Amino acid sequence: MTEREPDMMPEAEVEAETPETQYRASFSLKTKDAAGTGADAAVPAKVTARDVCVFYGKKQALFNVNLDVAQHRVTALIGPSGCGKSTFLRCINRMNDTIDGCRVQGEVRLDGVDVNQKNIDVVQLRSRIGMVFQKPNPFPKSIYENVAYGPRIHGLAANGRELDEIVEQSLRRAGLFDEVHDRLHSPGTSLSGGQQQRLCIARAIAISPELILMDEPCSSLDPIATAKIEELIDELRSRFTIVIVTHNMQQAARVSQYTAFFHLGHLVEFGSTEYIFTNPTEERTQDYITGRFG
Repeated sequence: MTEREPDMMPEAEVEAETPETQYRASFSLKTKDAAGTGADAAVPAKVTARDVCVFYGKKQALFNVNLDVAQHRVTALIGPSGCGKSTFLRCINRMNDTIDGCRVQGEVRLDGVDVNQKNIDVVQLRSRIGMVFQKPNPFPKSIYENVAYGPRIHGLAANGRELDEIVEQSLRRAGLFDEVHDRLHSPGTSLSGGQQQRLCIARAIAISPELILMDEPCSSLDPIATAKIEELIDELRSRFTIVIVTHNMQQAARVSQYTAFFHLGHLVEFGSTEYIFTNPTEERTQDYITGRFG
């Protein structure tokens, strides 16, 4: 009599791991651990940074930064001046390439693809990433041409009618169309500071980017203009992933879902904004958000 082989349960089918699924899995675990709850644990990461170091000549500005940016969420980067917030922001769209003597090590992945690979087309990369700077910088063109410039050079409109639609839609999303619809051919520089910044946001979203980087977009604006920009950020996150650098603790708490605290080139702590502002793990984080230094 032959010995019967034990019954074997069929193996569950396992999805093949790719760099993207690995990074997304690491993000899910990280946010759950940081916040202490399962909230938003399944949100995929749009950008993932691993062991990112940045050097300006011999001076090191960032030290082994590991950070994930959740898709369709606002991630705030906070910390005192010179701590590396803007340097990290510029790693995402490779703006550091324009600085002589700047060198970046580590991986910065957009949808699982390392943006620092030699075969990456930087122009195409930046067409996927809009950027809004600290001071409004409209082109010396009309309001219409400021918004139409990007779609035109990227060939996003087949004719003038389509271009008109893109311009109007972008201005509406930026909350500016109703204020300028009757003077679209006036200079962009004729607008107020807050309107100019919203024009720059309209210009950034006109090319339908996947990600918007904002480097202290409200630092030169009055409280009323700042409130409008913050409302706009909250509306835009349903369509775009947003990373914002800010020195304003109240602003970070109002507009972001995740917050990363930088200090002296190191990422000290990262987690949900509620967690960072109410129950931080690191003493340095607590000291900074309570105003003991900065």
